[in-house]
Amino acid sequence: MLDFVIFAATFLLLLVGAVLYLYPASRQASGIPGMTPTDEKDGNLPDIVTCGSLHEFLVNLHEKYGPVVSYWFGRHLVISLGSIDVLKQHINPNRTSDPFETMLKSLLRYQSGLGGDVGESCLRKKLYETGVAKSLQSNFPVIQKLSEELLAKWLSIPESQHVPLSQHMLGFAMKAVTQTAMGSRFEDDQEVIRFRRNHDAIWAEIGKGFLDGSLDKSETRKKRYENALMEMELVLKKVIKERQGRNLSRHIFIDSLLQGNQSDKQVLEDTMIFSLAGSIITAKLCTWAMYFLTTSKEVQQKLYKELDQILGKGPVTYAKIEQLRYCRQVLCETVRTSKLTPIAARLQELEGRVDQHIIPKETLVLYALGVVLQDSSAWPLPYKFDPDRFDDETAMKNLSLLGFSGSQECPELRFAYMVATVLLSVVVRKLHLHPVEGQVIDIKYELVTSPKEEAWITVSKRN
Repeated sequence: MLDFVIFAATFLLLLVGAVLYLYPASRQASGIPGMTPTDEKDGNLPDIVTCGSLHEFLVNLHEKYGPVVSYWFGRHLVISLGSIDVLKQHINPNRTSDPFETMLKSLLRYQSGLGGDVGESCLRKKLYETGVAKSLQSNFPVIQKLSEELLAKWLSIPESQHVPLSQHMLGFAMKAVTQTAMGSRFEDDQEVIRFRRNHDAIWAEIGKGFLDGSLDKSETRKKRYENALMEMELVLKKVIKERQGRNLSRHIFIDSLLQGNQSDKQVLEDTMIFSLAGSIITAKLCTWAMYFLTTSKEVQQKLYKELDQILGKGPVTYAKIEQLRYCRQVLCETVRTSKLTPIAARLQELEGRVDQHIIPKETLVLYALGVVLQDSSAWPLPYKFDPDRFDDETAMKNLSLLGFSGSQECPELRFAYMVATVLLSVVVRKLHLHPVEGQVIDIKYELVTSPKEEAWITVSKRN
């Protein structure tokens, strides 16, 4: 990791650092408006730390300087794009790299698929996406069962008792991801508990220890991180060995990778990435969706009516998912309002142009998605949770352009949409979701946004 990374104190800087670690960076100044370096060595890192997160820094920067801005990350020029119009000029739909995958692979010291042959990258991307789609279809009954189990748990809770939403959603998401990706081994709650313990240890150090250099200074933490990573990899190796050369009736994610003639190392790495990213994205999407439903009785009732009309008293089926249009609008608006993933990053491999601005070769370009998702010129009343806004085809096209819908959405988000739809179809038909009076939810802006503290709700049975 570049030496200036240790001066950062916010998680999202890690995304930038990971990309700069993998690629050369431009030191060429530009005529793009923005901030001059505050510190000769650290650039504008002190300003980012003062703002609290990279997202909040970019909000201020774009408000002051406009949709195309520049700043310095250490001694590296960074350009940020913060409007639909400028993103349309820059986004390449044929891009095969994923900033989330790039960051995680670099931090886990995984090298396969990074900076390799374009043809190979396309094949791996297609194999990865196919694996997610096939495993979802094959494991649809598993996701239904897990949703029913969560419903039963909530039905047993007294109406006055507060439900720890974030905690329950993370547990639910981890069960869904592990059983879909790695199979029946994770029907055992003890295996899920071990996965969660190791996942939390790895994610905590990705969020802090690599960032501030403290991991290498603490032998205890470093050993805990390395042991967690080793234990997760050992489990994956066992699953790979169990599944190799076998034609099992229940298809899981890892089977698609094995059938694609990848090496065991590639299979292990891709499954690790899907398990880490899929768990976090699914958990946070479900958390925010449930929370936002508690803030609007009208939205909750409209969703209930759609579910009742299309599903009746029967279970949701894979075929009927596409008919739940309003449910998808609720989830799209959840992504937008929560700014679920507020930053994406791309390397400007060749000199380019946005509006009248020249972007130098080998410059890191950020897509300030969190800024764009709250832009009033693209989204009227941007701070209001309003799924009806996606009745407008333009709104859905804008969301697709940003990578949150359609062909550009990442496989982990596609998985999360499906799981969240099943969960909502089960819970909302049986329960009313209520807010906890006086609760204020502050947002923690990381690679995936989440409530800073536990989000509490209450539930009551529908008549």
